[in-house]
Amino acid sequence: MRFLLLEQTVRAVLCSKCGTDLPDGSQFCLKCGEPIRGPETKPAVETSSPSDARTHRPAPAGRRGPIIWIFLAIVLVAILWAATSGNPFAQGIQSLAGSKQDQTIVGAPFTVSAHSFRYYKLPPTEANHAVVLGRFTVSNATPSGGGDGQSASDQDIEVYVMSDSAFAVWQNGYAANYVYQSGRAPQGNVEAQLPDEGGVYYVVFSNKFSPKLAKKVNADIVLRYKSWMPQSVRRAGERFWNWFGL
Repeated sequence: MRFLLLEQTVRAVLCSKCGTDLPDGSQFCLKCGEPIRGPETKPAVETSSPSDARTHRPAPAGRRGPIIWIFLAIVLVAILWAATSGNPFAQGIQSLAGSKQDQTIVGAPFTVSAHSFRYYKLPPTEANHAVVLGRFTVSNATPSGGGDGQSASDQDIEVYVMSDSAFAVWQNGYAANYVYQSGRAPQGNVEAQLPDEGGVYYVVFSNKFSPKLAKKVNADIVLRYKSWMPQSVRRAGERFWNWFGL
C-alpha cells in the first residue's frame, strides 16, 4: 500500500501593526487584533524589447526637413553649373541635352592690308537660331607707303556680318544688306542675330577706306546657338563658375 505524503508549508505573515508572526491565512493579528491584508497584485504591464522599439520608431519629422532641403539645394546647384558653366564636362552635358556649343570664328590677332579686307566664313546654319558675338580692337596701324603720322581715325576698321549673296554683291563695290555693320570704329562689340532660315554667312573686317595704312586687329568672335537661357544669365554664370575655377 502506497501512501502519498503531502508536505504542507506554512508561510509566515507579519502583522503590519505590531510585527507578530502569524500563520498563513490569518485574518486578524492574534496579539493586537489588527486585520490582516492579503498580498496585493499589480496588473501586468506589456513591455517590448529595445529591438522592437528601434524597428517601429518613426524618424523625427524635424530631422528629415533639413536633409531634404540640403539635398534639393545640391541638385539645384548641379543643374545651374551644368547649364551655365564653360567646363568641358558641363558642355558635354549640355550637348547631351541638345544644346550646341560655341564655335570660335576669330580668336587670334591678324592684319588687314590697306585698301583691302579680310573675311571669315561661318559654319552653315539651318534654322538654328544662331547669333554672332564678340569684340574687336584695332591695336595699331602700320604705314604701307607714305604718310608722316597717324591720327585716331587711322586706327579704325569696319566689321560686317552678311549673307553669302550679300557678300558677293559687296565685293563688287555695290551696296548690300547687312545683318550687322559696325561703321568705322577703333573698337566695338559684335552682336548679330542670324536669320532663322539659316544659310551661309561671313564676318568681314574691311580696311577698304584706307589707301595707305594696314590695320592690326585683335578680335574674339564666336558663333553661339541660342538656348532657353538668356544670354546675360549665361554670361554671368560663366564668369561666376570661372571665378570658382569650375
